[in-house]
Amino acid sequence: MSLELQTVVSSLVLPELGVTLERAGARVRIEQEAGRAVVEVVLAIPAGGFENSLRSMVANALEARGLQLARLDLVQRIAAHEVQPNLSPLPGIRNVIAIGSGKGGVGKSTTAVNLALALAADGARVGVLDADIYGPSVPAMLGLSGRPDSPDGKTIEPMRAHGVEAMSIGLLVDPDTPMIWRGPMATSALTQLLEQTRWGGEEGLDYLVVDLPPGTGDIQLTLSQKIPVAGAVIVTTPQEIATLDARKALKMFEKVEVPVLGLVENMAVHVCSNCGHSEHIFGSGGAAQMAERYGVPLLGSLPLDVGIREQGDAGRPIVAADPDSPAALAYRQAARAMAAELARRPRAAMPISASLRD
Repeated sequence: MSLELQTVVSSLVLPELGVTLERAGARVRIEQEAGRAVVEVVLAIPAGGFENSLRSMVANALEARGLQLARLDLVQRIAAHEVQPNLSPLPGIRNVIAIGSGKGGVGKSTTAVNLALALAADGARVGVLDADIYGPSVPAMLGLSGRPDSPDGKTIEPMRAHGVEAMSIGLLVDPDTPMIWRGPMATSALTQLLEQTRWGGEEGLDYLVVDLPPGTGDIQLTLSQKIPVAGAVIVTTPQEIATLDARKALKMFEKVEVPVLGLVENMAVHVCSNCGHSEHIFGSGGAAQMAERYGVPLLGSLPLDVGIREQGDAGRPIVAADPDSPAALAYRQAARAMAAELARRPRAAMPISASLRD
């Protein structure tokens, strides 16, 4: 009976993702006695967003078979996943996720920051690395100022805001100082920011979200060839000219053997704040067509919303400032889909530490 129940519970569909527990990488264990059952679900993705809906679904599934749910133990265990050949995951960072785009102006940095905050809101330990050496924007988006500490003169403590850790060249130089560096200097700075930052403390990070500069230049090549990346996400807008450039980013990641977890379509629809009229200002369907053509998931479509811009300018991204808004929920759904895609990837062949949430 327990094996049958495990199959039943494993086949439950998470409404936030539209996939079964089994497909999301979950493991289910059930113990039953005298008409009551204790269920343990070990999720390979951040668990915080699923507890209430999962409890209700499991209780209903058991009730249909004459059992009462005595207790649901929800455990979060995020593993390190495979990276490029000849590289191994970094100590203390289970998964590096690169957020890229083929061109500027598509809202990539805003998307990267809000995806990171969404993962943290669901219970993951998350960091954000601003890899745009020439135009760092993450400090302003997170409301960070001042200089990070260096306890030993060799390593740097990441700064913290809204539940995530962050590091950027923008925290180490004067905001008005232009970074007039050739490619090798910029890539060296990126490597130092990654390797010399004390990410995650003793427990480490589940995810380090890396906000790449636009395009397919030196920074992207360095990240792809020298830094172990578990997966990449490409941000685009719906119009054809944006997806043309996004395809170049996708092919770049494929060429250097970084798995593309999916696409995020930004500025997909605008809803007028006065009359409620919806309009696809930048066209519609571009990212969906690209996803189908290249066989990658469309992780989410995000709105063109004035609140996203206003809160980002104020240093309080929409996921932190207004977590129940439609825009924040769209980011959270995209982040969960991203985490689920990564969870289906092969795990790294190395011991990992677990992060648990009861």
